[in-house]
Amino acid sequence: MSGTDGQQPEAVPARPGKRAGEAGPARPTAEPPIWTARMLATLEKGVTGGKWYSLIDKLYPQTTLRAAFKAVAANRGAAGVDHVSIEHYAETLDANLARLSEALRTGTYRPQAIRRHYIPKPGSQEKRPLGIPTIQDRVVQTALRMVLEPIFERDFARQSYGFRPNLGCKDALRRVDELLKTGYVHVVDADLKSYFDTIPKDRLLALVAGKVADRRILALVQSFLEQSVLEDAREWVPEQGTPQGAVVSPLLSNIYLDPLDHLMAEQGYEMVRYADDFVVLCRSPEDAAAALTVVKDWTASAGLTLQRANRFRRIDPLRGSIRSRPGWWTHKRMALTSLGITSRRVRNPPCQ
Repeated sequence: MSGTDGQQPEAVPARPGKRAGEAGPARPTAEPPIWTARMLATLEKGVTGGKWYSLIDKLYPQTTLRAAFKAVAANRGAAGVDHVSIEHYAETLDANLARLSEALRTGTYRPQAIRRHYIPKPGSQEKRPLGIPTIQDRVVQTALRMVLEPIFERDFARQSYGFRPNLGCKDALRRVDELLKTGYVHVVDADLKSYFDTIPKDRLLALVAGKVADRRILALVQSFLEQSVLEDAREWVPEQGTPQGAVVSPLLSNIYLDPLDHLMAEQGYEMVRYADDFVVLCRSPEDAAAALTVVKDWTASAGLTLQRANRFRRIDPLRGSIRSRPGWWTHKRMALTSLGITSRRVRNPPCQ
């Protein structure tokens, strides 16, 4: 395939580690209280049978819960439906963690309802729903994430950058910039409509069960997926989705989109994804059209909906082709849709 001037573009610069689409190298992200040296060795070489058993005993010890509370406290945040703040929970931390540990050990723990709160949606008059779990539920979800994250991180595709340890917005920006400079200028710009709210719960749980065989861990994941939502005086259980704002939701959302990451890489497409926003960069409009078809077919089969289902564009990496329109420069678009040109049009892109 030829580049924009009819000549063969140079090869895309190599990056450290494995190529896009392959699992990233093992990263030192496992929590020491949970992941022993023996477990880390097993994680690196791969567990027998591909599934992990007996993980619940790594979650309920007070050392794990204390590390989880420390992370929750560092992130701050508001109280949930029980009106218990982080400061209030910390006043009797030892007793709270002891009771919580016993409830998790005996299987009597049940998460409380999620408090629904709305925040402004950049570039729109609409507001985005945000779920606020109780402090105790955030502690459990954080501990659950500490247990599960290394298992799934081991096999996550490299082109996924959102909500992952040691990866972020700037890494995605650099990758897209590399691709644009080497002739991948035909870009499929995709966004999933209400992604977090529409993930099929049964399919998501099946993906988690593909690597985790501990029934109590799976039951815990399911209990968070089945949490009720409290808005004003109304309480209900969403039929689909995982609440935005829940600690474990970003990991679960990446688990559900990981098959798409690997599918696109296996078919030779250069995709860069940040959470539910992603771009596919191609060297010709024909390749872009074909990539869009693959994305549309996969999202439909996965029970998801594309926000922009018939759109791809050519981007000039030197000048850019996206106009400054009110509402266009949202945080994620700054980090994705126009990644290759934001460094030339915006002095300091808002990447953290």
